[in-house]
Amino acid sequence: MPDWFNTALVSLKPRRSSLIWLLLAALVILLDLGSKAWISSHLFYGQRIEVLPVFDLVLLHNTGAAFSFLANAGGWQRWFFVLLALVASLVIYGWLNRLQPSEKITALALALILGGALGNLHDRFFYGYVVDFLAVHWNQRYFPAFNIADAGITVGAVLLIWQSFFGKEAQRSN
Repeated sequence: MPDWFNTALVSLKPRRSSLIWLLLAALVILLDLGSKAWISSHLFYGQRIEVLPVFDLVLLHNTGAAFSFLANAGGWQRWFFVLLALVASLVIYGWLNRLQPSEKITALALALILGGALGNLHDRFFYGYVVDFLAVHWNQRYFPAFNIADAGITVGAVLLIWQSFFGKEAQRSN
């Protein structure tokens, strides 16, 4: 086997310091899939339940990406997004696995993104769409519906951006 292949296989083995973050990613996946299953079994497609004046539960299916990007692309986008999520998840896992124990904010961000990516990957692979059910609105202006996986990805991305501008942990670990 080539050296790069053996190196790649070794990097797939989780380091002890990354196990807590992988458990957090698994928790995001479980919360995401559990909430989607519950909503799917209790609401019919398109049904909207007002929880607060600015927040509804609604069962929707998104065949596209964020903001329904490519939702009407004819079906090829399903496998494109499956492949993209697989590659992104492997890259994020590798990055998470190489972090120093002191890089806690970056690890938290990557765990949230990884859990969200794998939660949505599950839906896209098995159903051909992602189940969305959280709807925030002001009067009749609705933000696109989302789910717990999307929230994990968003919070993780914000943490990474914040860390890149204001964090000092990368400087301490070098």
